[in-house]
Amino acid sequence: MSKYFHLIILIICGAFVEAQDIYDINNIIDVRLTFKEPDWSAKLDSLKQLGNDKRLVAKAVINGVTYPKVGVRFKGNSSYFNVRKTGSPKLPFNIKVDYRGQKSTLPGGFTSLKLSNVFRDPSFLREVLAYQVVGNYMPAPRANFAKLYVNDQYLGLYNCTESVDKKFLDKYFGDDEGALIKCDPDWHGKPVRGCMKGDKASLMYLGKDSRCYRGLYELKKGAHWKDVIDLTYVLNKKVDKIEKILDVDQTLWMLAFDNVTVNLDSYLGRLCHNYYLYRDTTGVYHPIVWDMNLCFGGFRYTGLDNSPLSNEKMQTMSAFLHFKQHNKKRPLITQLLSNKLFRKIYVAHIKTMLQEDFSNGTFRQNAELIRNLIREDVRNDANKLYTMEGFEQNLEHSAKAGKSNIIGLLELMDARTDYLLNHPLFKKEAPTIENVNAIRNEEKISVTASIRGATNAYLCYRLEPFRLFKRIPMEHIEGDLWGINVEAGEIFEYYIIAEDERTVRLSPEKASFEFYTLSLKQ
Repeated sequence: MSKYFHLIILIICGAFVEAQDIYDINNIIDVRLTFKEPDWSAKLDSLKQLGNDKRLVAKAVINGVTYPKVGVRFKGNSSYFNVRKTGSPKLPFNIKVDYRGQKSTLPGGFTSLKLSNVFRDPSFLREVLAYQVVGNYMPAPRANFAKLYVNDQYLGLYNCTESVDKKFLDKYFGDDEGALIKCDPDWHGKPVRGCMKGDKASLMYLGKDSRCYRGLYELKKGAHWKDVIDLTYVLNKKVDKIEKILDVDQTLWMLAFDNVTVNLDSYLGRLCHNYYLYRDTTGVYHPIVWDMNLCFGGFRYTGLDNSPLSNEKMQTMSAFLHFKQHNKKRPLITQLLSNKLFRKIYVAHIKTMLQEDFSNGTFRQNAELIRNLIREDVRNDANKLYTMEGFEQNLEHSAKAGKSNIIGLLELMDARTDYLLNHPLFKKEAPTIENVNAIRNEEKISVTASIRGATNAYLCYRLEPFRLFKRIPMEHIEGDLWGINVEAGEIFEYYIIAEDERTVRLSPEKASFEFYTLSLKQ
């Protein structure tokens, strides 16, 4: 009897854990909204056109659970305005279940759902796959799918993306009391007289006058214009101090991801937007990726000129876009990659991403699994923006999204992976790191590693959770043995960098998102 009792408990606990994971990729969320107003769509339109975040109250039933008063608004820019012009009812929604002080939360403690209408993506896959890839290397929202009904009318299958909110910030940065900045310009804003001309949310330094930044960034919780000005000043004028106020490694992962996946609807491309900056309570800024529906070649403009990239040029796009051109309008790229060590780490991150997600077939396998999961729901979506034929084609081949031709995901990534991995820079052998070890000796911690082929080695470590890693040189002891002694603290989390003239190796390779931990408990 005891054995069966434990089995039942395990099944119940497993089901409970699964129920808590509302963003599980296998969980297609069922969302049913009921508005009292028969003209709810017109009212939401009016609120959207006014450009504010006011919401309309509705009853929601989400995965069978009733939330009596949620706040609903339309969201998005191009995905809203362009689709609204066509007369399609499939507009993007933002739903808050804790609206006006309601204590309601979704399973797992989430408080909102952001439903995107899969604009300019015939495959339905880009947003979900992009977050799945980048989430392996840096803090990133999670995403899956939701079926949306409004007043008993089925509007269709949507992408559903986790918000960058208090829960997200606390999970990844250990606090939610810092300053959050949304790096997305006001596209209807006008140049400010007397200000140097910037280039969207590019982090160019435009002087001390906060008016010069107001149309380029959106201040969220706890943020002030001084936060933006201070970061842009150090990045552009005092870049040798940038490691003190910017999570450089996380930034290099973001830039590597945008480049590998030809995510030009980002900092990397012409519009230079779609990311957040979070300044934690220690004063360190962390970039957070956002809005992935045009990832994997859905947007073709680099901003270097007015010409769209062809399929071939996207497949063979330089890993050093903007850096090669010394483009001062992209200081996050040009300033960071001017540092030789940072540039080598950036290359190592690209290589890791290519090997762990693309060259080994993982991306293809995940894409096919998701496509099979949602196929019937896409077929039953009478309001889908593109054709079922486009859905079936766009994983492997180009497909139409209105008048635009959207490259196939594998058509892009198979060729791009081959191109980058066969580039001479990525074929160079990096140093090797083995036998990484850390032991506590009284008030010191001794870290050693077997490193071959390196001219320099570094220990990156921290003594408090979530804080920035400190980088210090390791000593070459003898043969392949490198080591260093450092102080002990509350915790000890660390990783190793081995450097030669042209390359670096990190251990673990996903550092600093993954790292070694030494237990300091007595």
